[in-house]
Amino acid sequence: MDEVPDFKDKVCVTGAAGFVASWLIKRLLLSGYHVIGTVRDPGDDKKVGHLWRLSGARERLQLVKGDLMVEGSFDEAIMGCHGVFHTASPVLGLPINSDPKAEILQPAINGTLNVLRSCKKNPSLRRVVLTSSSSTVRARDDFDPGVPLDESSWSSEELCERLKIWYVLSKTLAEKAAWNFCMENKIDLVTILPSFVIGPSLPPLLCSTASDVLGLLTGETEKFHRHGRMGYVHIDDVALSHILLYENENAKGRYLCSSTVIDNHQLAAILSARYPTLSIPKRFKFKAGFEKLDRPYYELDISKLKGLGMEFRSIEEMFDDCVKSLIEQGHLPTYHETME
Repeated sequence: MDEVPDFKDKVCVTGAAGFVASWLIKRLLLSGYHVIGTVRDPGDDKKVGHLWRLSGARERLQLVKGDLMVEGSFDEAIMGCHGVFHTASPVLGLPINSDPKAEILQPAINGTLNVLRSCKKNPSLRRVVLTSSSSTVRARDDFDPGVPLDESSWSSEELCERLKIWYVLSKTLAEKAAWNFCMENKIDLVTILPSFVIGPSLPPLLCSTASDVLGLLTGETEKFHRHGRMGYVHIDDVALSHILLYENENAKGRYLCSSTVIDNHQLAAILSARYPTLSIPKRFKFKAGFEKLDRPYYELDISKLKGLGMEFRSIEEMFDDCVKSLIEQGHLPTYHETME
């Protein structure tokens, strides 16, 4: 039997049943933390059952109800915690003919502020780690493609509105609102900016990111047409980075979290050669109407996070782990592995 680590801090993870949050909780429990996870319905076994199967969950995990749209909803969960990892996001997709500001932007901003208002009431709080996105640095026209984008870059709100990339705008505005609130209220905030997250899904119900990857691997590539050039990172590296940023006293500000940045056609070539029995195209063509979303060449400067000791897995490793997980969960047919 594995030795249980000494008890560490009590921490809260919002959106506990999500793709990133589930892996974060797994790593926190393995590290000896007591975790308070917030979910919309703690009794929904289909959505939270996988969390109770994690090592250490029965001893050091509590699931409580939390609603991003209700101010004060997180007071009880956060009170007494030394750290808060805010991973939850109300952005579930934009319905046709809806108002993007009402459906996406305001819920993202207000949800973040509601969590931070609860943090403000907690005298035990040491640090908040907010899960943002690398999309908050790269949606802009005025950068030198020869110079990697770093944490000083912010996506252009005007460009996001013009191109109707509401998810990117919501993440940008929510992170800016978080920084303003925390500076005004003297809350120690660190933000992590993952690129496109790849890897095994702990929840059996696939999130939109995991569904996009499954579609790519099965030949349904419509959603990937809009990505153009993209950074990728292993889900476990994202979880470990969250904990590193919480534990390292010297961590300050924003941190890009990414392994590899490549074009879609490069990704398709790698994956089609690596998994020849899967229906992966050898290259992509932009779907009509999506050409305007293709971004120019860029790289991401991840030296800030690597400077704290973080190392990242390769794109081959992250997709190998992802494919294995999708097979085990029955989302992909079993095939003779060709991975080296």
